[in-house]
Amino acid sequence: MNMSSNMRGAAYMVIAMVSFATNDAITKLMTESISVAQVMLVRGLFASAVIAFIGWRSGAFSQMSMIRQPLVALRSVSEVAATVTFLLALAHLPIANVSAVLQALPLAVSMGAALALGQSVGWRRWLAICAGFTGVIITVRPGYEGFSAYSLYALASVGFCTVRDLATSRLPSNIPTHLVSTITSISVTVTGAILLNPMGGWSSMEISGTALLALSAALLLLGYNFIITAMRVGEVSFIAPFRYTSLLCSILLGMILFSEFPDLPMIVGAAIIVASGLYTLYREHAVGRYKTAAESAGPSMGPDGI
Repeated sequence: MNMSSNMRGAAYMVIAMVSFATNDAITKLMTESISVAQVMLVRGLFASAVIAFIGWRSGAFSQMSMIRQPLVALRSVSEVAATVTFLLALAHLPIANVSAVLQALPLAVSMGAALALGQSVGWRRWLAICAGFTGVIITVRPGYEGFSAYSLYALASVGFCTVRDLATSRLPSNIPTHLVSTITSISVTVTGAILLNPMGGWSSMEISGTALLALSAALLLLGYNFIITAMRVGEVSFIAPFRYTSLLCSILLGMILFSEFPDLPMIVGAAIIVASGLYTLYREHAVGRYKTAAESAGPSMGPDGI
């Protein structure tokens, strides 16, 4: 594969990460006036309509019997839990801090693949995983001034995303991707409707707010389209590290939109997490494996529902 293909893939990955980070920023902005449940419901309606249309056009719904697979249910439940916990963290924490914690997802997937699926992980990658979670602890800073219990929601989201990714990796290949995506999106939307009253009920929305949530859903779908394209045109070992541009974008958006300036613990912790993730990707390239840490640099780098 030539360098021009890799550079195009890297550009697509950056576009995807900017789309995801902008989606997060819009979501955080909207949670200042409406509940997390209402965000899930309204944005989910927009996203589900588009995903369902794509699934219908692709013929995915002709295999509806496939949704009875237990792994499909496990993936959907994990996705719903990941979305709820992520949005709760995003609503109450600086966007950069939440993004930094989420960067540990590839490390968590590598660890989960080793512990749950018996995949081989060498001592170097185990050290990188331990170092990465040390970075998470520094970012979260439990027991110190500045600690927020909502950081635990961000950690929980990483855990639920890990379960989702491991379940996804075990899904039978004959289950249409668009069918799984549609079921997942609808599950998140329905959960938003169920949680609406417990989380404060419906708040009136202006047209501008509805438009922002529609834009948020569009950015989410745009991001997934570009990240899939990136993985198809470039080498995973070259493309995957560019996923970390989402952290830089989140820091920038946090400063511009929310006047959130990263402090030293957040910068140090994030640097350790990113360095550990990059080293893990390097080691997987060295031993010829791409389906552990690299999995979370692909279409499932964060909760689908966000």
